[in-house]
Amino acid sequence: MVGSLLLRGMIVGVIAGLFAFGFARVFGEPQVDRAIALEEQAAAAEQATGSQAMAEEPELVSRTTQAGIGLLTGVVVYGAAVGGLFSLAFAYVYGRIGRLGARATAGLLALGGFITLVAVPFLKYPATPPAVGNPETIGARTELFFVMMLVSLLAAVAAVGLAQRLWASRGGWNASIIAAGAFIIVVAIAQYALPTVNEVPEGFPADLLWYFRTASLGLHAVLWTVVGLGFGALAERSLAGYRPAAARPASR
Repeated sequence: MVGSLLLRGMIVGVIAGLFAFGFARVFGEPQVDRAIALEEQAAAAEQATGSQAMAEEPELVSRTTQAGIGLLTGVVVYGAAVGGLFSLAFAYVYGRIGRLGARATAGLLALGGFITLVAVPFLKYPATPPAVGNPETIGARTELFFVMMLVSLLAAVAAVGLAQRLWASRGGWNASIIAAGAFIIVVAIAQYALPTVNEVPEGFPADLLWYFRTASLGLHAVLWTVVGLGFGALAERSLAGYRPAAARPASR
């Protein structure tokens, strides 16, 4: 059963990657082109004033390739990975979240995954377009992003466990509110404790930064939405008549 769900998850992930690629081409790539143009204008201005001697580096991968087959390959592979991991998480939680069916479980899991793995780290360390950020700090910035993601994931797992423990004594609604509050507190503390990174150069267009970050977040939203809805539909057919172990009555 897990193998079948894994295959379906990866297929849905590939489809979600195609949708995300279309979104990125329409809403994201124009912002990248604007940022690259600004970067080139700044470099040309520095060369013209003689403030910095810069040797033109050879273009290893053309911009057309980056925005086309390169972007498509990266997003589809990422989507397949997300879909595969999503299916494994679904196989574990199915039947353990009340009496939710396959579609509802997949939808709730997708929403939780987007909030935990995308939205929360994005609030602290949002994506930045070309011409923003010091190349020498990219390693440190990447590490901080993944630290925030790990904290968010662990806090979410702990919050779910807390909700399950309080479910019987406090009721589902109160248990969910308490667990959500605990998650928010832990995440807020982590975001306050971790260092802030702000390398946006002075004079950089605020609208470009906003549109780029909105498009980046939207790409992930599209991918997780398609994964949640698509996998839920396929899983419902695959699991028709199947009762997970957690939902079966205990044998006497």
